[in-house]
Amino acid sequence: MMPETPDAPEGSGSTPSLVGRSVTVKVPATTANLGPGFDTLGLALSLYDELTVTVRPEPGATVEVIGVGAGEVPTDESNLVVKAIAYTFAAYGQPLPGLDLVARNNIPHGRGLGSSGAAIVSGIMAAKGLLEGIVDIDSNSLLALATAMEGHPDNVAPALFGGLTIAWTSDAGPQHKKLMVHRGVSPLIAVPESTMSTELARSLRPASVPHEDAIFNVSRSALLIAALIQSPELLLAATEDKLHQSYRASAMPDTESLIGELRAAGLPAVVSGAGPSILVLCSDPAQRLVAAELIGRHEGAPWQSLVLAVDFKGATVSLHPVDISA
Repeated sequence: MMPETPDAPEGSGSTPSLVGRSVTVKVPATTANLGPGFDTLGLALSLYDELTVTVRPEPGATVEVIGVGAGEVPTDESNLVVKAIAYTFAAYGQPLPGLDLVARNNIPHGRGLGSSGAAIVSGIMAAKGLLEGIVDIDSNSLLALATAMEGHPDNVAPALFGGLTIAWTSDAGPQHKKLMVHRGVSPLIAVPESTMSTELARSLRPASVPHEDAIFNVSRSALLIAALIQSPELLLAATEDKLHQSYRASAMPDTESLIGELRAAGLPAVVSGAGPSILVLCSDPAQRLVAAELIGRHEGAPWQSLVLAVDFKGATVSLHPVDISA
């Protein structure tokens, strides 16, 4: 059963033909938790998946995948992006048309960079563009739809809105606050060859944590906001965590080892999302170069360093003119 979305309007009954309508969506990678902000804080990064969706007369859906996931992810209606489009159309009482999708993927899968959240946001934003002029999907509804599919808002909020986001849930549904990051903050992502199941990572969390550990994380989460928007020199202390990373370490021993090396060198390194990638929140570009050099010297399996910026736009959608001469 399709769960209700807050303030979703009823279908208009008679829907204009969408055949020939085409949209392109661009969605950033995200990194969640940022150390102490478990299931709450997220950051959008300048690494993007791009999706073009065109409505065709025939029913069903086809997906062409270029880049990450090519030959691996489904290319029919079971594709997560298609499911997100269908979910959004159904939530607004609209019949799903036939679809041709071309996905140009750059976000690594299963590495803690929000690839599933990006796929969901891509589909929802594509549906928003295709339904332009028929239904209006506001930002609150976008977040509600994405959270209903993803299960929690910490990755989908920055993917939708960009920047640094604080996400929480209330009786009115998922909520978010977007903040601008200090211009000195210089993210680096270290990506291993191995992957990590988000479900496995979550299963390793204990049912409860000591009271003093909870207080520790509350203080560090508050400090982290100040460090990211005002005082980057505090990032090493602000990224300390006792809530989740140590419990997951056994499943990602090389991640734990490299984080230890980076932090011992004074570099604010944390697990990116559920891992196994590592986020280094450097306080300036020079510190980021030091981090990249250390990662390159790390013994063991190779790691790829991605020098990225904070994305401030979030997901974008553009509607292509319909070619009436065809």
